[in-house]
Formats: sequence, structure tokens, C-alpha cells
Amino acid sequence: MNAVDYRGRTTLITGASAGLGTEFARRLAARGSDLVLVARRAERLEALAAELSATYGVKAEPIVMDLAVAGSGALLAAEVERRGITLSSVVNNAGFGTFGPFHEEDPERLREEIGLDVTAVVDISRAFIGGLRERGEGVLVNVASMAAYQPIPNMAVYGASKAFVLSFTEALWQESRGTGLRVLALSPGATRTEFFDVLGTEDAAGVAPMQTAEQVVRTALRALDRRNPPPSVISGAANRVSAYAGRLLSRRRLVKTVARMTGR
Repeated sequence: MNAVDYRGRTTLITGASAGLGTEFARRLAARGSDLVLVARRAERLEALAAELSATYGVKAEPIVMDLAVAGSGALLAAEVERRGITLSSVVNNAGFGTFGPFHEEDPERLREEIGLDVTAVVDISRAFIGGLRERGEGVLVNVASMAAYQPIPNMAVYGASKAFVLSFTEALWQESRGTGLRVLALSPGATRTEFFDVLGTEDAAGVAPMQTAEQVVRTALRALDRRNPPPSVISGAANRVSAYAGRLLSRRRLVKTVARMTGR
């Protein structure tokens, strides 16, 4: 299995200012890809763009944008076109979770969560997938989660949103076969990023050891390096065992088991 060479290509990465987004940017820059870095935090984006350009000699364009707004895919596509950039690949990584009983959650915060974790993934995928398929040499990675594999009490919306991303992306994998575009849903488990800072607790981390962003991105790139990449990949052996073990339980037993892990 040879590592894919991304020289001469341009990859757009959302949520690039921290965590998995930053790690994707560094690893793809190391393989020669020019980058379009998208997030809300201008200073972090600009610093990362300067670092990657200096270290790897690639072009790195920061775009400051809130992707939770309606029509984010069209807005982002218009800005990319205005800058004269042609994309080969997209990594939809931006997202966040909320924690707590659903009936106590802030409705506006839930709308933002769905807007970023679900609607933006669909909007951005739809805005760019036609061009990616035509070029037929890049990747579309949508970051799902281990949360996609079972209901998550106290994270009901987050778990459901990632189940959507997993199903949606696997369908796009099948639709894109034969085009040269490699589509992948990446499902990390608990990872040492800012995710739990935003969530406000590590109670939902589960029992598997936390991974690093480097480990998760390495899993994704290794899957994409295969001659025939799978539609989805789970990062971490313990997480894979957990996902497969969940299929052996009844839905009643599964949701009760997960509830004990995420209960307050």
C-alpha cells in the first residue's frame, strides 16, 4: 500500500483551526496538497496557514466563516470561486456536541449543532461534489463519530447527527464508485482535542483509551491509501470492538448500556 501523493491538488478543510482539522491540514500539506483552511477563528487560521506554507512550501488560504449559518455550502463555494481556487478534495470536519438531558437543552444551541453537524455537511458536500467527481483524483472525507453507532442518552442530538453523517457518506461512497473520487466516513472515538472543552465534560468519553488527533488522521489516510478504500472506518481497535459488540445487543439493552456510560 503506497501513500497517495497529493502534490498538485488542493484540499478544503473545515474546522481547521484546532484538533482533527489542524492535523488533517498538517498531514496533507506534508504530502504536498495546497490547502483552503476554513473556521471561525481568524488568528489561528492565519498562523496555521503561515506555518504550513513555511514548512512544506504549499499554498494555504484561510477563509474565516461560520458554517452553522443557512446556505453555508453556497457561501463557501462562492468564496472559493472568487479566489480562483479549484478544489480536488474536501474534509468536512467542523462540528461540536452538547451534553445533557434533551428537555433541558437550549433550543438555539441545538439548532446550531444540527446546522453545523448535519446541514453544513450536506450543503458543503453538495456544493463541491460535482467538481470533485469530474476531477476524479481526490477525496471527500466526512467526520462522523463512534456516537453514530448507537443512541447516546444525554447527547441525543449529537449521536443522531453523526448517525446521519455516517449513513449519508456511505451512500455517497456507493454513488461515487467509478468516478475516481474516494469518499470516506471517519468515525473517531474519544480524542484529545477541544471537543470536550466545548462539551463541558468528559463523562461521555466512554471506557476506551482516548486517542490523539494524529492517530485518528493516520487511520483516515491509511484507509484512503488503499487500492479500494472502504465507505467508512473506525479509528482505534477498542472502538471497533465496541461498535461491533453493540450489534449483538438488543436496542433496549444497547441504549441502557450506553446510558450508564453517559449518565450524570
